[in-house]
Amino acid sequence: MQSYHAAVWLDHVEARIFFFDRDASEVHTLRTTLPHHQLHNKAGTIEGKKNPPDATFYDEVTARLKPAQEWLILGPGSAHDELAAHIRSFHPDLAGRIIGVTTVDHPTDKQIVAHARSFFRAADRMLPLETR
Repeated sequence: MQSYHAAVWLDHVEARIFFFDRDASEVHTLRTTLPHHQLHNKAGTIEGKKNPPDATFYDEVTARLKPAQEWLILGPGSAHDELAAHIRSFHPDLAGRIIGVTTVDHPTDKQIVAHARSFFRAADRMLPLETR
């Protein structure tokens, strides 16, 4: 499906990428190949608390988002912020496509699409015509 807008919901294990227009939507699911576990501090130490971001996973998500011109990045925890930072650092030519980064818990696919449609309706009213 060719679409101007896309939304991605992700955590550290899975990404669900939605391409949609006013009438239809399609979803693609990616899973990381690295095992993810929260690492907790051992008593009396200050070593790392979690695994580093999976750059390969974020590159795959970015590649899947490329057909759309405007992106909304959603998710719980820190993965959505990490993806946005990864795109800004390693794919600066695509960073302008990020229209919003929002924290959301674990919505259904229908809730994600409804939220994204609502978000882009509001965002489109805010953007100058020449950027659309």
